[in-house]
Amino acid sequence: MTGSISRRKMSHLQICVTEDVQSSRNTGFEDVILIHNSLPEIDMKDINLSTRFLGHHLSAPFIIEAMTGGTRRAKLINRRLAEAAERYGIAMGVGSQRAAIENPALEDTFRIVRQTAPEAFLIANIGAPQLSIEYGIEEVRKAIEMISADALAIHLNPLQECIQPEGEPRGKGVIEKISRIVDNIETPVIVKETGTGLSGNVAKLLQDVGVRAIDVAGRGGTDWGKVEAKRPKTAQQTVSKAELFSTWGISTVASVLEVTQFTNTPVIASGGVRNGMHVAKSIALGAEMVGSALPFLSAAMAGEKMVGRLLERITDELKTAMFLTGSDTITSLRKVDLILSGATLNWAIQRGLDANRYARRSD
Repeated sequence: MTGSISRRKMSHLQICVTEDVQSSRNTGFEDVILIHNSLPEIDMKDINLSTRFLGHHLSAPFIIEAMTGGTRRAKLINRRLAEAAERYGIAMGVGSQRAAIENPALEDTFRIVRQTAPEAFLIANIGAPQLSIEYGIEEVRKAIEMISADALAIHLNPLQECIQPEGEPRGKGVIEKISRIVDNIETPVIVKETGTGLSGNVAKLLQDVGVRAIDVAGRGGTDWGKVEAKRPKTAQQTVSKAELFSTWGISTVASVLEVTQFTNTPVIASGGVRNGMHVAKSIALGAEMVGSALPFLSAAMAGEKMVGRLLERITDELKTAMFLTGSDTITSLRKVDLILSGATLNWAIQRGLDANRYARRSD
């Protein structure tokens, strides 16, 4: 079983960096307009990106999202990502730790992260299907201890489990397990989706059991149905199902709107975040943190310096957007005016969300 998991993880890595696995649907960022400020009354050199998240100080509101682990090649990738997280003072999540929990020989592909980044904010990762089937507090503690994690992410991936040939589409009892984990570990619990977004209704359930942050991972980024369909020897029925459900899910922006209006739980915006403008729009919409995965996986596989270069580009773009809105801090960016349009505005109206809350909030 463990060997098959490791091979599957390796296949996922190769497909993600060599094939087109981007969602065919939009993230919603194209429907968000930040209002230009011709008199910003700040200097770009004075812009401060620092923030606090779950009691930790970070140099910028950014997470290198959960991607990999459990394969030999993943150790190098995780080391490069961790080096960047440590150097730039940002957060990093690891991929599902199931393979290492079930085979301790693979633990070093995850442990390398804390060894490389002793001060970085690190997020451990286990899957909801495993909670439904067998995992409990013992396995959760193993995942946290493995990387001396500052937070634990429980990932939700129901669509991928339905499409994956080895999938385990099991969801019974998960919310009760999450509640038990929250009550029995001191480490903050984050719940994250994996590419199809979170509704406000689900977010409310998670808030009610004490989850400390919600990572929307909305539709518009990596399409895991496409990833599964491109695996070697994939059956045609898997390909057909992946095509049928290629438009399924809630866009990243719509999901941020839902979660921020249904709850007061801190939100992580992810899913198709590709540049600093996306980061700025996410913060303006109410997200506390913003994450990205696929571009960083590609950068880490390309070379040691590429992750840093990607972060520097995104940071420069974010500062430019902040300068053009007159925002010298992340807190002030959260207060800027913006306009919603297109499919996202229609979604907000249909769902009964307050789309006007983002316009002229300074009044």
